[in-house]
Amino acid sequence: MRRFVELYTALDSTTSTRAKLAALAAYFRSVDAADGAWAVFLLSGGKPRQAVPTRFMSQLAAETAGIPQWLFAECYASVGDFAETVAHILADPGEPSLLPLAEWIEQRLLPLRGLPEAELRERLSRYWRELDDPGRLMWNKLITGSFRIGVSRQLVIRALSDVAGIDPKLMAQRLTGNWAPSASAYRALLDATESRARPGQPYPFFLAHPLEAPAAQLGDVAIWQAEWKWDGIRAQLIRRAGETYLWSRGDELITERFPEIAQAAALLPDGTVLDGEVLAWRDHKPLAFSALQKRIGRKSVSAQILVQAPAVFLAYDVLESEAADVRNRSLLDRRASLERLLASIPTPALMLSPLVPADSWAQLEMARSEARARGVEGLMLKRLDAPYGVGRVRGPWWKWKIEPYSVDAVLVYAQRGHGRRASLYTDYTFALWDDGALVPFAKAYSGLSDAEIRAVDNFIRNNTQEKFGPVRSVKPELVCEIGFEGLQASSRHKAGIAVRFPRILRLRNDKTTEQADSIDRLRAMLNG
Repeated sequence: MRRFVELYTALDSTTSTRAKLAALAAYFRSVDAADGAWAVFLLSGGKPRQAVPTRFMSQLAAETAGIPQWLFAECYASVGDFAETVAHILADPGEPSLLPLAEWIEQRLLPLRGLPEAELRERLSRYWRELDDPGRLMWNKLITGSFRIGVSRQLVIRALSDVAGIDPKLMAQRLTGNWAPSASAYRALLDATESRARPGQPYPFFLAHPLEAPAAQLGDVAIWQAEWKWDGIRAQLIRRAGETYLWSRGDELITERFPEIAQAAALLPDGTVLDGEVLAWRDHKPLAFSALQKRIGRKSVSAQILVQAPAVFLAYDVLESEAADVRNRSLLDRRASLERLLASIPTPALMLSPLVPADSWAQLEMARSEARARGVEGLMLKRLDAPYGVGRVRGPWWKWKIEPYSVDAVLVYAQRGHGRRASLYTDYTFALWDDGALVPFAKAYSGLSDAEIRAVDNFIRNNTQEKFGPVRSVKPELVCEIGFEGLQASSRHKAGIAVRFPRILRLRNDKTTEQADSIDRLRAMLNG
């Protein structure tokens, strides 16, 4: 545990990519395989499930520190990070733990779930006493499932590939899919002599950057392939060794949730991997994402859901053909292979993503303006000569999205942020007019600059009306433009409409509260 805490401290204390890479490589070169496996899991985004209820943990921490619960709540509001608050109030300095990270997780953390309260109290108190302050912070983050650090998955992959002496693309593939931390898995990860993939293992996804400059700056339109940007679940469809696997971009195996796609994939030749989008589809067009949501959280799908939200896999790339990795071939070549393949497989659940032909950027701009009516998010632009890369590489792929929906709304509630923003009010609730009253419709957290956040924080402090625990009601005098990607009717929301991915586009200091928009405008958007 001590060495992992030291690595965490080293990574958290620098913004230098080179320094972070060096710290990661040094750790992976010398760490025990079992500890290395858990470090890879945690640093690349994995999180153990929360082992102890937060309320129980806060009560025990306050009791151990000899402070009332209200004072713990005030400390938490000031610090902004629950794990850090608990570590701070436990005054005993303790000693760094010499026990391995793997032992702390496998023999101490994981068994905590479901323990009787008395035993949980005894164990948790004892473990806190066995750690120093930095160790307690790390332990608390692991317990609460809140461990995260400013290290990208790609940086972890680079460090591991340096240590193993293998291509980063191969290392990325080894970590893609259902990678479970164990000593044997870690040794296999660093094995330079092994190049075979597991039968159901997907490839790392290639991602696009948002296009913010005029599209004409990309050069000749003839060197680009344009497609619709679908609003579904990005996925890879794999057919190997007579088995089918459907992986989401979040490394989740979702085959059983889409049986019609799995049945269609049985027609693919062995050694085929397709990249594409899972969509709810009816009458030759995509249904709203809300229809697809009916299937996302289900492990088994009823006949009724299959009828209400029939799904298709819309393929737009081929990554493996005849058991050969074809990602280094040009998009032009891969697209031709994909078209030949799908032409031989007549099944409605496996479709080819259509291209958007154009002789000029003006024509593509016109096509993009029709995106919302087609139920898509805009256009994807991909260089015809580009291979299929790993992660988000700037240049070969761009997502040219349509402008978001937007309304002018009034700030009515605010709450402090967390972590580095714990001292500032950064979590906002916005309202729209409805029959002469302001009705909350969305929460938004992002979109403002640091200077704007400080200005809004100052406004909130000077215009607080009431306090409800950590939440403040604010005089309804600040108007902001709120953008969002989509909306749907919702009985769970007071406004009757839920918006998707809300964010602050700009402060509207030029508008009064009375000039803010109404929920009727949302209803009009919902009705097309």
